Amino acid sequence: MSASGHQGGWTITASFVIALMLTVVPLPEWAAAARPQWVALVLIYWCMALPQRVGVGIGFIVGFMQDALLGSLLGQHALAFALLAFLTMKLHQRIRVFPLWQQALTVLVLLLLTQLILFWINGLVGRSPTSWTYWLAPFTGTVLWPWVFVLMRELRRNFNVR
Repeated sequence: MSASGHQGGWTITASFVIALMLTVVPLPEWAAAARPQWVALVLIYWCMALPQRVGVGIGFIVGFMQDALLGSLLGQHALAFALLAFLTMKLHQRIRVFPLWQQALTVLVLLLLTQLILFWINGLVGRSPTSWTYWLAPFTGTVLWPWVFVLMRELRRNFNVR
């Protein structure tokens, strides 16, 4: 492969597959509502790190895969993740220079927006959440963001993904 070519496509794919697997790992009933949005976190990272390779199309595809995996309304995560990828790509140059704690706050806003879109779509089809715990997942993702970021950055560096 040439020095200017893309490398590590399998690493990007594997990270999304692992995120999808973490999405369906069984959790105790008390912790299920706080499950982080793993696919959204991985999507945010790759859209920030490699916006020329991972973007709206990939967000739509992994969102569609998550819809199929969870048995949710087909297209709801696809729409939410495509918008998430778009916003992350628009802001990626600003977000990348922030310290991790400010990145985490930006990630919180992005995850809350994603959750709001899902809330809206579920409300349109008559499946509104009945508890405030619906909003816990973005906060869990925000707390985990620094570790996700560091882990993904190390993966990208170790496998020379560019």
